[in-house]
Amino acid sequence: MLSRTADHLYWMARYIERAENMARVLDVTYNMSLVPNAAQSEAALWQPAVEIAGNTELFEKNYGEYTAANVIQYMSMDDANPSSIYNSLRSARENARAVRVAMSSETWENINTLWLEFSQFIGIRLVESGLSVFCDWVKSRSHLFRGVSFGTMLRDDAFRFVRLGTFIERADNTARLLDVKYHLLLPEGEEVGGAVDYYEWSAVLHSVSAFQAYQKVFSDTIVPWRVAELLVLRGDMPRSLLACYDEITIILGQLSGRQNNECRRLAGELHAKLRYARMRDIFQDGLHEFLEDFIVSNNKLGGEIQRTYLNVHGG
Repeated sequence: MLSRTADHLYWMARYIERAENMARVLDVTYNMSLVPNAAQSEAALWQPAVEIAGNTELFEKNYGEYTAANVIQYMSMDDANPSSIYNSLRSARENARAVRVAMSSETWENINTLWLEFSQFIGIRLVESGLSVFCDWVKSRSHLFRGVSFGTMLRDDAFRFVRLGTFIERADNTARLLDVKYHLLLPEGEEVGGAVDYYEWSAVLHSVSAFQAYQKVFSDTIVPWRVAELLVLRGDMPRSLLACYDEITIILGQLSGRQNNECRRLAGELHAKLRYARMRDIFQDGLHEFLEDFIVSNNKLGGEIQRTYLNVHGG
């Protein structure tokens, strides 16, 4: 496969996954803002959403204040924000159009229709009406993309690069979400286990579609360390870090064949760390440090994938 084609497919999948992740964060933040909590200001509620996206400097430069209206506009429709839902879906469609012959016609039609339908939301003040509808639409279209591509594409390298992009992006977002929750959402000195604390952790689980999974696995009240275990070390939880790397290592093995390149080495190292880790040890050494190290390592792997298989510039 041409590296240019692989590049477009990989980034197409990453951008669609990114749009879904931004919609999940916006939706859960909005729902949390409806829970009475006098201890948290509007800025304290909405700043973590921008922290998860990793673009705080750009936001503060262009908007200044962390208000609901500003954050929703920035993360959904701002064309100056490279990670906004608008830019992510536009970039996904541009990448798909460049290599439409490399995917099934159903996959291309799905992405093209997604972009055409997106126009219905442009110009609407989502903060006043329709944010939940908008976020649900983004999530459902992302699910439809994955279902159509999984159900119609030949299991060749094109399919593998689509899947690889999805899991690299998903792992990054899950780690960021969990890290920001532990270090920004909880005010200093707050007791773990309070009513608001329960709603916040429920919201985190809902943001990664893991609330029912948590109840099935633990059959207990929601506690932070078990949420972390579910989202980091459980291979049967689809959006966990381990589940992502279970897939990534298989895909890289298929792409490289018998060659042991740097991509496989980096992925295998990170996979082993997740597979054999214990939550107790992670907490003793510091969950923040563990997640920060994971995000750096995941980005390093992304860079190595770019150099090994794709165009140098990417996206």
